[in-house]
Amino acid sequence: MIQYSRLTAFICRIALPSLIALSGCCVPISHAAAASASEQTNLVVMIRQLNALEDTARRSAQVADEPGKRYFFDYQRLAADIARIRHGLEGYLTPSRAQPRDPVELSGQYTTEGRKP
Repeated sequence: MIQYSRLTAFICRIALPSLIALSGCCVPISHAAAASASEQTNLVVMIRQLNALEDTARRSAQVADEPGKRYFFDYQRLAADIARIRHGLEGYLTPSRAQPRDPVELSGQYTTEGRKP
């Protein structure tokens, strides 16, 4: 049985499902209709929450060094997915012009086996 720190358990149980739910925000939405004030406020809140999640993951990665573990949480992959979602939200809030959608999907796999990534 893998033992997780409290922070890692938080990320796995609460933050990751939230991250996956937020990934739906990256779906391209017509920029013809400007975001309403409440929608813009909600998107800004999501970006702040992603920043907090990223900070939590960064701190957790620093304390995750336990020798002899077989599985490790892939914090680098999580950070890349968080950055990708943040980029999508910011791109919607401040579109420069119509851009083709980047078709790369989030990985969703954050467990590595063997040595630490």
